[in-house]
Amino acid sequence: MPASKSDYGSASSHTWPRSSKREHRISCHYCDTAYLIDLIEEGKAAHCQLCGQVIYRNRASSLSRAVAFGLTAFCLWLMMNLFPFISMDALGNKSSVSVPGAVLGLWMTGGVPIAIAIVFFVLVLPLLLISVLLYLCLPLLFGKAPPFAIAAMRGFQAVQPWVMVEVFFLGAMISLLKLVKLAEIDLGVGFWAVMGLMLCMAGAVGGIDKLELWDRIELALERRKE
Repeated sequence: MPASKSDYGSASSHTWPRSSKREHRISCHYCDTAYLIDLIEEGKAAHCQLCGQVIYRNRASSLSRAVAFGLTAFCLWLMMNLFPFISMDALGNKSSVSVPGAVLGLWMTGGVPIAIAIVFFVLVLPLLLISVLLYLCLPLLFGKAPPFAIAAMRGFQAVQPWVMVEVFFLGAMISLLKLVKLAEIDLGVGFWAVMGLMLCMAGAVGGIDKLELWDRIELALERRKE
């Protein structure tokens, strides 16, 4: 059964390349209805005919958008680690702390599990996710698949649920609400970098459909063999 035909556009509007050597099928993520799918017009979505949920989208300028957000996210990740997160002034005693400084402070004061969690979920995995996304998307902009593209894509999908920058940011906001009563707080460059990183990572990951990435990788690998 084809996906909703009302969403289809003309072939000239398709910017999502796909292999013609096999049929492409997909199941609805909500009701598991199976569909034989085709490309849709750029900027539109295919909907399930049974439950009406979106099955996949053909996002406009998806690769360029993912690369732009990814590069910005990488720059913000560096700023998050290099600049102070907050500065405090309590009775004339001024101090500032960065995200790595907070991790070190937790480690030295006995909060080892929390320090390890921040390093893993806030520092290492976001950088890994951004790096893998750029590793895949930059060559695909030129129609080429990087070495080990399939393994990289599987790693990208495995890492994505474990990136928790937004959880760290929410926890930091709650802590700041308590600290405001004890000291004068100035938000540093690192704070705004974390906020920007959170938004840019959402834009980078959400800017391209995973189905499209798989199709682009498959087609690039086929072209390499020819």
